Amino acid sequence: MLGIPRRYSHFVFGIIQSGLTSLIAAGIASFPAASPMSFVRHWMVSWLIAWATMLPIVLLAAPAIRAFSLRLTQGERDPRVGREA
Repeated sequence: MLGIPRRYSHFVFGIIQSGLTSLIAAGIASFPAASPMSFVRHWMVSWLIAWATMLPIVLLAAPAIRAFSLRLTQGERDPRVGREA
């Protein structure tokens, strides 16, 4: 692998997640393009703009979203040991 320290996994996750999400969204937005070549060109430009926009948002918002989701849910008890898993 790349040898990136585990403490940076949040950033690696954010880069991958924002890249994939913006790639799919830009593809959907570009679908009405007239020809296959204009579709690819429009998709790539849209994706680069969307990724550059979403990457900092994902990296900054992910910890708050995680904390909020943990507040909305509760841990499950492990019946074998009688405590939260």
